[in-house]
Amino acid sequence: MKIVIMTLGCKVNKYESDSIKHYLKLKGFEVSDKLEYADVYIINTCAVTAEAEKKSRQMIARCKKFNKNAKFFVCGCASQNNPEQFLAKGVEYVSGVAAKIKITDYVERMREKAKGNLVSPLPLEYEDDMHAEQDRMRAYIKIQDGCNNFCSYCLIPYLRGRSRSRDIISIIKEVGSLSEDIKEVVLTGINVTDYKIDGKPSLLTLLEQLDSFGKRLRLSSMEESLVGEEFVEGLKKLKNFCPHFHLSLQSGSESVLKRMNRKYTPTQFLQSVERIRSAFPLAGITTDVIVGFPEETEEEFNETVEFIKKVKFSDLHIFQYSRRSGTVASRFKDLPPEIKQHRFEVLNDLKEKLKADFLKKNKYAKVLIEEKEGKTYTGYSENYIKCYIESRQDILGKVVEVKIGHAFNDGARARFKKVVS
Repeated sequence: MKIVIMTLGCKVNKYESDSIKHYLKLKGFEVSDKLEYADVYIINTCAVTAEAEKKSRQMIARCKKFNKNAKFFVCGCASQNNPEQFLAKGVEYVSGVAAKIKITDYVERMREKAKGNLVSPLPLEYEDDMHAEQDRMRAYIKIQDGCNNFCSYCLIPYLRGRSRSRDIISIIKEVGSLSEDIKEVVLTGINVTDYKIDGKPSLLTLLEQLDSFGKRLRLSSMEESLVGEEFVEGLKKLKNFCPHFHLSLQSGSESVLKRMNRKYTPTQFLQSVERIRSAFPLAGITTDVIVGFPEETEEEFNETVEFIKKVKFSDLHIFQYSRRSGTVASRFKDLPPEIKQHRFEVLNDLKEKLKADFLKKNKYAKVLIEEKEGKTYTGYSENYIKCYIESRQDILGKVVEVKIGHAFNDGARARFKKVVS
């Protein structure tokens, strides 16, 4: 029996899908994550925006083009939010965020013809029953789930539940089991900033423990509140930390941040950035920005533009505000689509300039080579520049030193100098 797993959304979903894939293989199934013919499709959904939820529904139709008689299993945030939208499409099972690994049992029991809504209550403790199959040069390790922030625009705390952390011994054991071919570990979660041990903030402690494995360490994202003097000084002492900081901004306007229920001001955010750059002058600092938040005035948007220029991010992820029913912001007055689109285009133009400016500051880098197409190898530098490198020597899976060249595609051309490891 052939099973295809399709994943939408964040790196946490990707880790969980890889775990499902791993357990299905142990049960003897043939499993793929490519959109192709299969007997069974598992769709791990996303609900961070209305568009993401729509794409989750559309994925069923895309899969049916390959096999209209296939069986479908749906899980994730979109089905946690509204399982009926998938049951109406005739899928076999719909589960949510909790107990995702049980979907492997449901696949085995499929022949019993049991169907329906299997969404479980959200867990109060971290569910440590998923361990991903790591078959790439970069391993994603889930350390945390849930969120306590309750930003006014976001559904995720309602769909993922309250913040809960994975036991440090479990994390260390998984990282220790990784093969030597995996050169980088990315710590991921819904809010990794909130990682705790015995109820106390402990992300730095975790990083210090993992540093001894000799693999590059990267954080998927973090909140501004994490970036205190002690944390930054601790990162400087690590041998293998990759200085890429994805700090979620969302808006550079203090009044908009208040309506978003974000817990910082632009001034505090800038202080955190300056703290990072004092320790890591060439750090890649990327961010998320929402344009067209309800009631956002032209003046407030311009405050965001000017703040982004001041920070000089290395890259931006820009989203047009998407109304999510059930959130506080859904009760605010929305803006016309054309205003959102215009503001998106303004920031997108600024994004390209900032990326080019950041590239000019970089001369040399160490790059983990992850892919090869023709004679061109690609991978990311420690500060998250995607590098395109031509080499006659086979460098796939290696960490190499390169000289950064001109901007190219979504990164830069780079010249191979030597293999580092």
